[in-house]
Amino acid sequence: MGLHEAKDIESRFTRYVEGLVSVIGHADRAVPLHDYCLGLVMPGERKSVEPMAAITAPGRTAAQHQSLLHFVGQGGWSDDDVLGKVREMVLPAIERYGPIEAWIIDDTSFPKQGRHSVGVSHQYCGQLGKQANCQVAVTLSITNHDASLPVAYRLYLPKAWAEDDARRCKAKVPEDIAFKTKPEIALDQIRWAHEIGLPGRMVLLDAGYGNDSKLRAGITELGLAYVAGILPQTLVWKPSVRPGRTPKKGRRDAPNTTSVKDLALSLRARAWRTIEWREGTNEWLSSRFARVRVHVASSHERPGKPSKEWLLIEWPEGEDAPTKYWLSTLPSNITFRDLVDAAKLRWRIERDYEELKQEVGLGHYEGRGWRGFHHHGTMCIAAYGFLISERETIPPSGPRSAALLPQLAVPDSYRPRGSPLAA
Repeated sequence: MGLHEAKDIESRFTRYVEGLVSVIGHADRAVPLHDYCLGLVMPGERKSVEPMAAITAPGRTAAQHQSLLHFVGQGGWSDDDVLGKVREMVLPAIERYGPIEAWIIDDTSFPKQGRHSVGVSHQYCGQLGKQANCQVAVTLSITNHDASLPVAYRLYLPKAWAEDDARRCKAKVPEDIAFKTKPEIALDQIRWAHEIGLPGRMVLLDAGYGNDSKLRAGITELGLAYVAGILPQTLVWKPSVRPGRTPKKGRRDAPNTTSVKDLALSLRARAWRTIEWREGTNEWLSSRFARVRVHVASSHERPGKPSKEWLLIEWPEGEDAPTKYWLSTLPSNITFRDLVDAAKLRWRIERDYEELKQEVGLGHYEGRGWRGFHHHGTMCIAAYGFLISERETIPPSGPRSAALLPQLAVPDSYRPRGSPLAA
């Protein structure tokens, strides 16, 4: 990296941080905000407070540690205000090559030891792929085919935590935070995004959220379309049968309904097509799909004439059975490839989580309180937003790997305050 390019990046980083400072409140928070963001984007294996203090102020590490710890753990600044400023500054970069196309709902988990960190519980941990002691945060991201950005971030508080006054008090959980399921938190985030007018008219969900019929109904009530992963046992009315009375919850043998898996297995060979949806590292990604218009047998179906939606099924060559299923309220005249493309756009959230954890240390926070957990997440999203802005200055044909991000964000000429080489 040339000296001129490094100075350009340093000045852009400074302007970006100044934008965040404008909504952070007290002026004495400006320096720790700058240093916290800088610590997150600088190279380093661990992005918790202590190693970031050593990197950003090696000559006064103890004082810097206390400053950063207070800023993230106790600072009275607003996560919503900072995330709003991040959206304002980063959205133009994301939309440089195309408008926002969708919102993605998902969650991310952080394995933890002990039981004192806020929200920690023995629950499903996606990072480990099994039940484990962890924290889980529900997020909403905005995305197009070129980039994505988390815009809402909320810790899931298990019922045992929500009802434990002693632990709530110790972790300083706000009094208005009651127990909500992850789909309920997701629906709150979607309603919030709709109310403030975020761009995008489609919501993408994996089966962990898409299988919740109440969540799907809530999205529809807002006038939004969805592409929602579902489980193989999800019931639909048989295509040749007029929808009747919805089966009671728990009934899997209701007359005239069938599981989406059984429906998929009954389709004729001509229903299946091989479709490409995205260019991968070495070649175009493709698989075998079928789609059918169905009525979903759901107790949350809105009253009146039942509406049809798409059932999309993926059954890769060589597999013994279909591997994925989606329901979608996208228009009936959407092309087959566009439907597949919409379902597969969810991959962007996986990239977000990978880079947020590997590049900026989203899971490295070691504090135990509610405020610190969310402040650290907000700062990570803010740092990630700057990296996205830098990446989006590169044309789509240029190199855009995650490995570029630290180089783009940290100028070679930078010297931490306290370093004997600093000016």
